[in-house]
Amino acid sequence: MKPYHDITDPALAKALAHPLRTRILAALEGQTASPSELASKLDAPLGVVSYHVRRLEALGFLKLVKRVPRRGAVEHYYSAIGRPRITNAAWGKLPAIVKHASIKAAVDQVGAYVAAGAAEGGFNAADAHITRSPVTVDDTGWHALARELDNLLARIAKIESASKARLARSNHADEQEATMVLMLFHSPSEVPQEAAPSHHQPRPSTAGRRRRTAMGESA
Repeated sequence: MKPYHDITDPALAKALAHPLRTRILAALEGQTASPSELASKLDAPLGVVSYHVRRLEALGFLKLVKRVPRRGAVEHYYSAIGRPRITNAAWGKLPAIVKHASIKAAVDQVGAYVAAGAAEGGFNAADAHITRSPVTVDDTGWHALARELDNLLARIAKIESASKARLARSNHADEQEATMVLMLFHSPSEVPQEAAPSHHQPRPSTAGRRRRTAMGESA
């Protein structure tokens, strides 16, 4: 798991909003690939993928790791430098349309990743975890939840660091790949039927009141 690359500049955050760039970064997480390999994997035109790879490299999110001669040409291979994480300040300055594009790309990616993991038994462990926790809070509580998730990310990094040290000593015995998804968002005014427990009925929103949802998932 690569370290987070905190994005404080709204212009950089906006540059990451393109869904294909999000998919390219995800595909290069922990591995190396060329634009032609990425185009095949992502089912996207090579020219388009090559353009976005070059832009991500120029922005500092990808690095060129090797060049391989191929039939009179040179194929370039890239890897991700870090996982971008947009800071709260940068996110707050983004236009709504950019936020929507970013969230859609992220949710689509997370949904596909979770579904693929579940299909392979990713939730079979006794202590695998998936919850949806609607809560009612005021502004102070909302900010407290946001801080708690930031603190949790720091604790996750420490747990991973300690695990890597133990794995190095044990020649990587019992090594396993895990994924965590954390979300905090304003709840919809009505809960979708497929997401509601059998005893819970959607209720209309109350004027002046916002329902907030905290979600944490790990596998």
